[in-house]
Amino acid sequence: MRLAIMQPYFFPYIGYFQLIAAVDMFIVYDNIKYTKKGWINRNRMLQNGKDMMFSLPLKGDSDTLDVFQRKLAADFNRDKLLNQFNEAYRRAPYFAQTLPLVEQIVRYEEANLFHFLHHSIVKTCEHLGITTEIGISSGIAIDHDLKNQNKVLALCEAVGAATYVNAIGGMELYSKKTFQEKGIALKFIQSKSFEYPQFGHAFVPWLSIIDVMMFNPLDTIQTCISTNYELI
Repeated sequence: MRLAIMQPYFFPYIGYFQLIAAVDMFIVYDNIKYTKKGWINRNRMLQNGKDMMFSLPLKGDSDTLDVFQRKLAADFNRDKLLNQFNEAYRRAPYFAQTLPLVEQIVRYEEANLFHFLHHSIVKTCEHLGITTEIGISSGIAIDHDLKNQNKVLALCEAVGAATYVNAIGGMELYSKKTFQEKGIALKFIQSKSFEYPQFGHAFVPWLSIIDVMMFNPLDTIQTCISTNYELI
């Protein structure tokens, strides 16, 4: 059984969904520290040929809290965020196909940051035809005081994973030898370039999955998700 584990992100780039689709089970961390200025509650979209940040506003709180302890801001204006997407992509070829999903996710009535993000990941996977089982880290019976590689190994052992697949950015964080000693193969996923027309402008890579869905038919996206990467 192949396993991957990641933090939750808001409308992440296509590589996140390639990772989910490449495994049999995907565990989303909820009991992990919220990373300020990371990608948990923000991402990038295309506007006037350039990348622009969009984000979920959060209730002011301690930076030491875990993701599941954070809340969306009480004044989060869902219409304002949707208008940003509408303005940026209303002329995109697959706007009508993608907008209902984006609206369903943004209008989800949930104040808890993790639950909101988990819902968005599940719904996007359903839309993309990804059937991987999605679990939540706190629901797995391990010592949750473990950190980093030790926590990953514990989760792998708890669910019976034979292979652990991680994003390519984590190559320096994990030891193949240590995983092998536990009887677990360690692989890293590396996305290949995926370019497509963006209103005739110079291509801006690795934007939110929203950008990919706005400019590409579903079957093209599914092919990219299932084949356009390497496991090393």
